[in-house]
Amino acid sequence: MKKVKRLRIKRYFSEEFKKARVAEYESGEFTVLELSKLYSILEPVIYRWIYKFSKFNKKSVVVVESKDSGSKKLKDY
Repeated sequence: MKKVKRLRIKRYFSEEFKKARVAEYESGEFTVLELSKLYSILEPVIYRWIYKFSKFNKKSVVVVESKDSGSKKLKDY
C-alpha cells in the first residue's frame, strides 16, 4: 500500500486579525484555549501574538493562563 503524503496548508493572518484576537483575549471575552478552538489556531501561535501585540506586555514577562480559570469561566456560565 502506498503512503499518501498530506500537504500542509500554511495559513497567513493579517496583522489586523492578530490584533483583534489579542484584543478579544485582553478584554476577557475569550481564553486562549477558546480562541484556539474557535479559529482553529494552535495555542502557541496565539501566545506569540499576545507577546507581540499586547498592550500590557512588558519585556521579560511571561503570560500564563491557568487551566482552572477556563473551567471556572465555563462553570460560571
